[in-house]
Amino acid sequence: MSKFTEILLSKKIISQNELFEARKDADKRKESLSKILVERGADEENILMAKSEAMGIPYIKIKEKIPFDILKYIPEETVKLYKMAPIDMKEGILEVGMINPDDIEAKEALQFIVSKFEIPFKIFLISDSDFEGILKEYKGLGSEVTKTLGELETALSDEISGKIKKGDGKSAPALEERFAEEAPITKMVAVILKHAIEGKASDVHIEPVRENVRVRFRIDGILHTSLSLPKTVHEAIISRIKILTNMQLDERRKPQDGRFSARIQNRDVDFRVSTFPTYFGEKAAIRILDPVKNITTFSQIGLTGRNLKEIEEALKRPYGLILITGPTGSGKTTTLYAMLQNLNREYVNIISLEDPIEYSIEGINQSQVRPEIDYDFASGLRSILRQDPNIIMVGEIRDKETAALAIHAALTGHLVFSTLHTNTATGVIPRLIDMGVDPYLITPTLILAISQRLVQTLCPESRRAMPIAGLLKEKLEKEINDFPIQIKKEIKMPKEIFQALPSSVCPQGTRGRIGVFEVLNMTKELENIILTSPSTDAIEKHAKEQGMITMRKDGLLKVLDGIIGLEELSKVTSLND
Repeated sequence: MSKFTEILLSKKIISQNELFEARKDADKRKESLSKILVERGADEENILMAKSEAMGIPYIKIKEKIPFDILKYIPEETVKLYKMAPIDMKEGILEVGMINPDDIEAKEALQFIVSKFEIPFKIFLISDSDFEGILKEYKGLGSEVTKTLGELETALSDEISGKIKKGDGKSAPALEERFAEEAPITKMVAVILKHAIEGKASDVHIEPVRENVRVRFRIDGILHTSLSLPKTVHEAIISRIKILTNMQLDERRKPQDGRFSARIQNRDVDFRVSTFPTYFGEKAAIRILDPVKNITTFSQIGLTGRNLKEIEEALKRPYGLILITGPTGSGKTTTLYAMLQNLNREYVNIISLEDPIEYSIEGINQSQVRPEIDYDFASGLRSILRQDPNIIMVGEIRDKETAALAIHAALTGHLVFSTLHTNTATGVIPRLIDMGVDPYLITPTLILAISQRLVQTLCPESRRAMPIAGLLKEKLEKEINDFPIQIKKEIKMPKEIFQALPSSVCPQGTRGRIGVFEVLNMTKELENIILTSPSTDAIEKHAKEQGMITMRKDGLLKVLDGIIGLEELSKVTSLND
């Protein structure tokens, strides 16, 4: 008699006769004794408790839906084969539920799988019913795509077989292109896009590698591998995407760009697509322009304190130039849209030139530039000035001509917004001069230079407190001591700050992103510097004198408020920023 059955009998969970009958049934059906006992009316939790006591392994009851970010640690096929599943992530430890924790093969498989992620794991005993519930949750992206792959394999096999019998000389790639117009490839692409939107991804990357096709989603600025597809479907998927965007199907040697719209979850979503030839085949990058994200407010994007005050004052000006700078993907367009929405009134004519139009804003005349037909930012700006605008938004200043026209528009009584690629707000002025803009034209037009980055925000319900003491306290005090005097007076050092803590409700420990900003204001002193000695050092020295808060300092205030973690901030800014 096993220790498990001894506990069952000693605690009178079942009788000797019930045990005898259940064992006969289990042997006959080749099922576990615990499963048969539950089927025959025994209390499942009592059976689980007895099994846990016998094995010396803690048990757990699954009460909440397990997020896809947790499920993705172990593939569905492995879950079915070894009867184990990921159930939670606590303090960086993956919790795994198993029906048979003494299964050596299952433990070895788990060790191998988790070693790829370089994270520790902890095993729990779970019931058969909870395991069945977890299997149902796998009916998401992976299972939908797996089912679709099966449909495709059958369809392609039947089609190719039929063509051979009939003596049709069509090649496999030709058939793949035809299937790109039909299900199941159509369904597969739709499933990938649907799950990208549900997961709040900003981009989808479909990349051929040596053995397969990797699909990655960019969520909160970080790329995650969502699934792997067999190499045989690569051409068909790319062809389907090309059909949607009206790209040339037979052109695989050079990059192509396009866009399309689709109705997903009862709303129209725009997708901007770029294909790119690589060693293993064409790669597709899809930017998701989801209108549900919509236009955010200043507080939602992270503008507070001095930065918010400077921007609100600048938006009251009747004319001038406001420039936002930062790398690709730093949220510049979102900030521009928030500003335009703030100024959007019936009596104001706002016109924008964009590449592409990311979100539609009611009441604003938005125009998509098309360089292929010589309708670029420069030519568009010339036309805009004949449209009687009050406010102009130019997606990006890329060259001397566009810069000169934007300056001219600001000089002639228009409020102009645009973006520029520099690392800091103080770098905007040297960049404009490098582009050929005369310093004497910058001083009367430039109102603000804003630089920004995006930082992952902590989940309020899942974060770990870090007491402010020792070296951490010294480090924070040193950074705070460098703040402008007025801001330093208002800072109250908390007893603790927070860092990301992965959990079942927040698998990464972070959710969403917020901006950290620095805002350089045009002053009389700065005008003199620009006209006499517009060096970066001189401009940075004056920025400090005018009380500008750097991105690092703005982020540090958000760390002290418990909005972001110090580690997350350090990923986008350094102590010298």
